[in-house]
Amino acid sequence: MNNSAYSNITSIGSGIKLLISMIFIICFISHLQNVRSKNIQTKNISVVRSNTDISRDLQVDEKQAEVSKAVSTKAIYGKTGEKMFHPLIVRIAKRHSVDPALVMAIVMAESSYNPRAVSKVGARGLMQLMPNTAESLGVKDSFNPEQNIDGGVRYFRKLLDRFNGDVILALAAYNAGSRHVIEYQGIPPFKATRFYIKKVCKYHKYYEKQLAIGIDRV
Repeated sequence: MNNSAYSNITSIGSGIKLLISMIFIICFISHLQNVRSKNIQTKNISVVRSNTDISRDLQVDEKQAEVSKAVSTKAIYGKTGEKMFHPLIVRIAKRHSVDPALVMAIVMAESSYNPRAVSKVGARGLMQLMPNTAESLGVKDSFNPEQNIDGGVRYFRKLLDRFNGDVILALAAYNAGSRHVIEYQGIPPFKATRFYIKKVCKYHKYYEKQLAIGIDRV
C-alpha cells in the first residue's frame, strides 16, 4: 500500500470517528432536553395538583364553617332562645291580656326564636314585624327582643279585638293582613296562611303543656 492510499484510509477513519462523536453529542443533547421537558411537566403537574388540593381544602373549610355556623345558630335560637325569651313573653303577654302560650307559638312559627331573623319581604325580629307596622306601633328597633315582642303582642291584641276575639281569624290577619280576612269574610284561601294557622295551633298546644307543668313561670 502506498502512502497516498494509507493517508486516504486514515482520513476516512478520522471522519467516521468525528461523525460518531457528533452523533453521540446530538443524542446526548436530545436526551437532556427530554429529561428537562419531563421535569417541567412533572413540576407543572405538581403545581396543578397543589392548586387543586388547596382549592379542595378551601372548599372543605368553607363547608365546615357553614356547618359550624348552622350548629351555632340552632344552639342560640333553638331551646336556648326559648329559655331566654319565655319569661319576657309571659310578662308582656299578661300585660296585654294575651295567652302567653299563643304568643310563644307565634314567635316559634315566625322566627324560630331568632331575634335577628329577616324574611324575604323584610319582616324582622322574633315576631316578624314589617317596617311600616313596627313604625305604627312605635317600635324603634325590631331586632330588640323586648321592643319586638311588645309591638307584636300589641298588634295581635288589636287583631283579636277587631275580629271579636276569634284567634283563628286574628292569626290569619297576622299572616295575610286584615284586609284579606275582611275581603274573604274569613280565612283567606292562601295555602301559606292556612299552613301558618295549623302550625301556630300545633305549637300552641305544645306550649300550653309546657306552661301547665310549671315551665317558664314568672
